[in-house]
Amino acid sequence: MQRSKNDVWVGLFVLIGAAALLFLALQSANLLNLSFQSTYKVTARFDNIGGLKPQTAVKSAGVVVGRVESITFDDKSFQADVTLALQSRYSFPKDSSLKILTSGLLGEQYIGIEAGADEKNLQAGDRISATQSAVVLENLISQFLYSKAAEGSQPAGGNNKK
Repeated sequence: MQRSKNDVWVGLFVLIGAAALLFLALQSANLLNLSFQSTYKVTARFDNIGGLKPQTAVKSAGVVVGRVESITFDDKSFQADVTLALQSRYSFPKDSSLKILTSGLLGEQYIGIEAGADEKNLQAGDRISATQSAVVLENLISQFLYSKAAEGSQPAGGNNKK
């Protein structure tokens, strides 16, 4: 009798530990969102979203003010439509701008929102038109290599004047 009672307690603690590990894993991978704040949705278009994913943080001044709700592709403009769910307690001017930024050099991407100066605030269903796409590291490297190759192909001795 005493042994089966101990087995039940051990089993209960193992289940609680497994649930805690699952919760931490989902939370750290941004796959679990336990926010009970009311939100309003705005959309934006980007030429290149890089590695942006749904449930990615939307930050202003380093503070999480919302999440990316969905990402779709517009086959008419060939751009990505990103729907953001911003927390209702934060209001931003209509002329605010969005940038896709990276945490650290090779870290996770997020959307940074910079407040504008308009007197009217964003409402549900508005579209933010001032956007800056993600900086893709491969594109930067190829531009650098291309510019170095162009410098190397110029004739030498063009600046020697006597």
